[in-house]
Amino acid sequence: MSQSYTLFRAEVVALRRLTPHQVRVTFGGPDLAGTVSAGLDQRIKLFFPLPGQTDPVVPEGENWYTEYRAMPEGRRPFMRTYTVRHFRPEIPELDVDMVLHGDTGPGSTWAGAARPGDRVAILAPDADHEEILGYEFAPPADTEWLLLAGDDTALPAIASIIESLPAGMPVHAFVEVDSAAEMMPLDTEADLRITWLCRAGRPATSGGLLCDAIRATTLPTGRPYLWLAGESSAIKDLRRHLVTERDIDKELIYFAGYWLLGSALE
Repeated sequence: MSQSYTLFRAEVVALRRLTPHQVRVTFGGPDLAGTVSAGLDQRIKLFFPLPGQTDPVVPEGENWYTEYRAMPEGRRPFMRTYTVRHFRPEIPELDVDMVLHGDTGPGSTWAGAARPGDRVAILAPDADHEEILGYEFAPPADTEWLLLAGDDTALPAIASIIESLPAGMPVHAFVEVDSAAEMMPLDTEADLRITWLCRAGRPATSGGLLCDAIRATTLPTGRPYLWLAGESSAIKDLRRHLVTERDIDKELIYFAGYWLLGSALE
């Protein structure tokens, strides 16, 4: 991890249930005055305390990741990647929208039981570093329309992007969620066409619903910019379709595997 990232300590100051499976966790504390959020899909990493711990034990310094990976299982805190939903540096506070998967994943389990005062460690951009990394949404100035696609895990970034867009910008958004109860209103001045794809309670699959839905959609002409994120194999399939079957320049597509079915991505 680049040294443009620093480890900050924070605690939960508020929780708000957005949908049955999505909760907004607000973190605060004086340490957060040293961080910054520079992009609409700004990535950070959260470390969760192990049972019996108040704070997660995380190595610090230049070789922190090597030392972290060398920690024995059972002593090494779980680390997961999330998107900053809002950052209020004047307080300082940051919001992270977390998916409650209904499984035993460490992030979902922690979020489902979180209470004000619970402490975490956050690896986030250092405000004093000249180059801020960890965000990707950067459409070229000549972009004529946008395509955003992702599942529940990508919804916080997609929502931030949509809310930021200028008036009249054509944007097609495809979001796969667990059920209709997970749909949420998104305020924007853009010309938004959003398609919610619901699993209707069925578990997520490696194929997902995104590729089939987009394959069946007539996309605009003109120069696009595409942002895709979610389950790794589904996003790779979608990118392959867009490049090989839609003849979209791969340089105009950002894609990221936020998680992998049957595995954990840190």
